[in-house]
Amino acid sequence: MSSDIPGFELPLRLLLGFRVLIDELHAELGRQGHPDMRPMHGFVMQAIGRGSTTAVDLGRTLGVSKQAAGKTIDVLERIGYVERTVDPHDTRRKIVRLTPHGVDALVRSGRIFETLRERWVGELGEERVQALVTDLRKVTPPDLFRLDTPGWFGTL
Repeated sequence: MSSDIPGFELPLRLLLGFRVLIDELHAELGRQGHPDMRPMHGFVMQAIGRGSTTAVDLGRTLGVSKQAAGKTIDVLERIGYVERTVDPHDTRRKIVRLTPHGVDALVRSGRIFETLRERWVGELGEERVQALVTDLRKVTPPDLFRLDTPGWFGTL
């Protein structure tokens, strides 16, 4: 089977599509009161969710070391998105949870992604966007919220 499109273009276009959406998301989050949010923060905040976690568990979920998770927690705590508290069941452990500011960022992100999807629909049409998502579902694992991408990219 032959194609005028080289094989390497597919992953690069998928990555660029992701990058365009994430860049537009963060530009809008900045306008809506979250100028310090960075793409990595979204992975971390999704991993914490509405519950709580520890640096060890967060590192495991993200595929990074406890130290790397701890550094990101430090940043998010400093800019007001998470807070650390003592685990009521084990006072030696610190648990991390989102602050109201962090929850607000996630809620706004969801709304912004809906707006961005609608822009794509305006450009490509509803049927093509639906087909794109349907086709990607066929060739990707079912776990939509796989959050270990930071660890997968690794470090230099």
